[in-house]
Amino acid sequence: MRKLLSLTIFALASSTVFAGGYRVSIQGQKQLAMGHTGVAVVNSAETAFFNPAGMAYLKDKFNLSVGGSALFSKTRFQNSEYNWKASSDNVGTPFNVYATYKVTDWLTAGLAVYSPYGSAVEWDQDWQGAHLVNNIDLKAIFVQPTVSIRIGDEFSFGGGPIYATGSVNFNRNLSINPLLSANGSGSDVTLDATGISAWGYNVGFMFNPSDKLRLGFNYRSEIIMEARDGDATYADLPDFNQIPNTTFDADLPLPAEVTTGLSYQVTDKWMVAFDYNYVMWSAYQALDVKFANGTESLNPRNYKNSSTYRIGTQYVANDKFTFRAGWYFDESPVQDGYFAPETPRNDSMGYTGGLTYQVNPKFGIDVSLLYLHFDEIDNSYNYSTDPVSGTPNPDFGGTYKSSVFSPGVGITYSF
Repeated sequence: MRKLLSLTIFALASSTVFAGGYRVSIQGQKQLAMGHTGVAVVNSAETAFFNPAGMAYLKDKFNLSVGGSALFSKTRFQNSEYNWKASSDNVGTPFNVYATYKVTDWLTAGLAVYSPYGSAVEWDQDWQGAHLVNNIDLKAIFVQPTVSIRIGDEFSFGGGPIYATGSVNFNRNLSINPLLSANGSGSDVTLDATGISAWGYNVGFMFNPSDKLRLGFNYRSEIIMEARDGDATYADLPDFNQIPNTTFDADLPLPAEVTTGLSYQVTDKWMVAFDYNYVMWSAYQALDVKFANGTESLNPRNYKNSSTYRIGTQYVANDKFTFRAGWYFDESPVQDGYFAPETPRNDSMGYTGGLTYQVNPKFGIDVSLLYLHFDEIDNSYNYSTDPVSGTPNPDFGGTYKSSVFSPGVGITYSF
């Protein structure tokens, strides 16, 4: 039983990797259309997420931005040596709500509510990689109250706490051993944890050395998601190997990140922006998990720090239409030998575009499009262990091809 429970521990570790290793940045329609730049851009209440210091430079007293996207992800797997083929097609619905209110000329308060981790991966049950993952579904909502203080026209700073809450559901087979099956189905375990919560913080500043150039900096702290008394449920067990259900505790880290960048107003109508984002994934080397029966295990992940480079542009055609476009390159934090099918991602390039239709001076409709293409990769996961014998499983790998398409729509309102 102790060995079988250790496999369950590994399953929970996988869910954490999915939380960060398969992150698609969709936190606002205006800024997503500009390559998800925004640390030095003041377009709308979306700045509450990208850099809270920018709230102080919004012209209107009240600003509201509400948006949502449909995220269509597709992954194809193939191992030509064994003629294995599998696919995973999934849909996510990230959303965001941002509001700001100018209390005085120098003080602005805001609230951001968004879903940074709201996707899923689902392979066919009992596929060749089922001992690593069958399916995983992660939901998370961040609530971020912020304040911004303006010091003249040149400098502002802002920040506030982040409250994160969410849940995770994960299923995988217990073993690649065909004897550990019932009625032709592999024995499997489902991990389910709800009410996971944690606190972090977000701080930033803006500096305007001229009326055309704006510089920005934002720091988002590490957040430790604490799963307590989650349920581990076993299914399709053979009669000779019945395992009682149990509970588990685990701390799930989401790493700190730094974003810095600039925007430049080339003309009255045309703006360009550049962001550099650095995520400190090296803090995520392994995961400790404790079970109710006193067992504990450590699972290696060995992530590396990663960078994202973003470029965006905006053109105000007239008082009705504003057009945007962008591009970004996102480095994967996953190292060779740690590539697991619950995080089927590699280095990627994102191509974005969109527009705003201004219905009237107070109300606008925002549209965004994202196409995210992951580099094809031939890699494997080399650290799973058979729960019965305790010996290492064969490396599981092959060629992965992944892509994401996401249309989005939002509204902005101000007065």
